[in-house]
Amino acid sequence: MIIGFWGCGNLSESEALLSRVFSKASNDKELERVSYKIEDCFFSLAGWISSKTSINGEEIVKNKDFFQVSLSAAGIPELADAAIKFENKRLILSRDRIGRVPLYWFRQGEIIWFATRMQLLLSILDSPQVSIQGFYGYNCFSYVPTPLTPIENVFTVPAGCEIVWEINRDSRNTSNISAVKIQNRYQWKEADNLIQDENTAILQLQGLLKDAILRQVSDLGDSEVGVFLSGGLDSSVVAALLVQAGIKVKAYALNFGEYGISELPFAEAVAAHLQIPLIKVDATPKRIKSAISATVKALDLPFGDGVTVPIYLLCEAASKETSVIFNGEGGDQLFAGWTNKPLIAAGIYNSEDFNKQYLRTYHRLYGYEAQSFQSKVFSQIKNINPEDWIAEALKPEFTNNILARLRRASLMLKGAQNIHPRATNLGKAFNLKVRSPFCDLPLTEWCFALSGELCLQGNTEKYILKRAVETWLPSEIVWREKRGMGVPLNSWCLGELWGEISKRLNTGILKFEGFYQEDIIRKILAGEFGGLFRQRRIGKVLTLILIWVKSRIEVFGEKAEGKVFDYRLLWLRVLRKFK
Repeated sequence: MIIGFWGCGNLSESEALLSRVFSKASNDKELERVSYKIEDCFFSLAGWISSKTSINGEEIVKNKDFFQVSLSAAGIPELADAAIKFENKRLILSRDRIGRVPLYWFRQGEIIWFATRMQLLLSILDSPQVSIQGFYGYNCFSYVPTPLTPIENVFTVPAGCEIVWEINRDSRNTSNISAVKIQNRYQWKEADNLIQDENTAILQLQGLLKDAILRQVSDLGDSEVGVFLSGGLDSSVVAALLVQAGIKVKAYALNFGEYGISELPFAEAVAAHLQIPLIKVDATPKRIKSAISATVKALDLPFGDGVTVPIYLLCEAASKETSVIFNGEGGDQLFAGWTNKPLIAAGIYNSEDFNKQYLRTYHRLYGYEAQSFQSKVFSQIKNINPEDWIAEALKPEFTNNILARLRRASLMLKGAQNIHPRATNLGKAFNLKVRSPFCDLPLTEWCFALSGELCLQGNTEKYILKRAVETWLPSEIVWREKRGMGVPLNSWCLGELWGEISKRLNTGILKFEGFYQEDIIRKILAGEFGGLFRQRRIGKVLTLILIWVKSRIEVFGEKAEGKVFDYRLLWLRVLRKFK
């Protein structure tokens, strides 16, 4: 956790604010302060320390006119994910292209405040206001698209970018901060010469995977680590690589019990094959309900995906036995491991605008704005085009084939803005170092040298990855058709979570908050939104709205008021359960 400021102006006032905010946030833990002043430019930063040369275990480089702290989700300084740099009269905030560690900032006069947690900055703001654009983006994607946040005038550094400010002097010899400069540090771009030979690709991929693991276990010694094992291909590959590297490893898998489509038998099969212990983490409705508030607070930003709270439970269980956790995140983005055949068809046959088609894959409230939001919100968003938030990721000039284009988009959108920062924040809530071998940079860059045929062969997704690891794992794990994690959102939302939904999403609260239409839950359950909200998607949308409302309470610090229960929802809930 790091917070600081840079700029010119009232230094003593800013120092007092910094001390007050961090003292409150640090819970009496040791505090490291770094401060510099060059003429009328000053820089001050505070964070938890483990030694005189590190903050949160990450490397610090400093001298009289230069300071840099590198931040790593994995806790490995050489594998930096973000950096804060003070150089002469410049401030540079940067993030790696994968997007694992978030960085937030806002401008207060001639001072730039920055932090690794948005909640720290809320204490600096006089009167934080909800960003309507951020709210709308969240309802389109289930995450807030960068550089937006849910708070007006608070922004995040986009993955793969750096933001630069400089101190200048105007004609009156007054110091001031230049306008923000956002620079792309890297573009996901298809290689000029693609690998076509299957055997060559297999050998190279096997070597890259093993190298990725070795880079992330070099500091472990005899320590035992954990791996989140879903039973899917990616997490199974990571578990196999850890075993091959001679690492003591314990697997953690979710157990949804009688609910949903269980992936647990596949996780059990992998653990048995690798001869590693498997801890089953119960994700019962009761445990999910009790963990929602803590999950939302740990996330910092709202993430409305149904897997979020279950991952929090996995982190909680793993943290009791290890400080390092491995996951399989990133595999889907690198190897085209998703079922997006309509997108492929749209790209090939131009049956519909490709960007619009991609936007629809999120299955949230996009296209239903007039039915979802109160009139004052709708009037502010009706001229916002959500396609603008995905346009950069979907630019065709960086890729020649449709699969490479989809890989680029998935890395920049769902990966960098959702999956990876979410995993980091949930891990950090339990002081876990989160390591994702599929995010290893040599591996990620190599994947853009793969021909499309090696990623998708017929109906077989992630073909080359499966070929590379087919001797490492049971055939039924490697070659089975991919399924998403079977989170039973409908069963939960219309069952034991219904009390929480009724409490937080009732008509009175929604009317009082002024964002969603007060009867949106009734409309969804009654089927008034149309086909999008039938069957399993009902649970997705209810979860989306619930997480937003909980974020306003747990993160923004607002109080829920206007509690009015709509008894009509009881009957609709009952009818839905038996359809």
